[in-house]
Amino acid sequence: MRDRKELGKWGEDQAAQLLQAKGFEIIARNWRTRGGEIDLIAKEHDVLVFVEVRTRSSTLYGTPSESVDWRKQQKLRQLSLAFLGQYPERVHSFRFDVVSILRHGKNKQAELTHIEYAF
Repeated sequence: MRDRKELGKWGEDQAAQLLQAKGFEIIARNWRTRGGEIDLIAKEHDVLVFVEVRTRSSTLYGTPSESVDWRKQQKLRQLSLAFLGQYPERVHSFRFDVVSILRHGKNKQAELTHIEYAF
């Protein structure tokens, strides 16, 4: 379990760096409510972006982005509404992105894919 959490944390760090390099401003990391957690909330120009980060070390059970299924999408929609309810002044428009990370072994080489408007 510890390795899995470390892989997830590492992936979120990589995703945040990728988004910042693209000019995004990170608003929140691991934003939580009783209902769950949003990995990253960022801003690109006037658009609020809710980002799901998925990191895997193999494709044995599919790619990281394939694991963002309908159920997870619904959960993220609900969480985003909770965030928007708490911070209505930040909203002009919003979208959902996915950052898919496939890490190749412990050498930390990885393939990062940023999917804008993922759902």
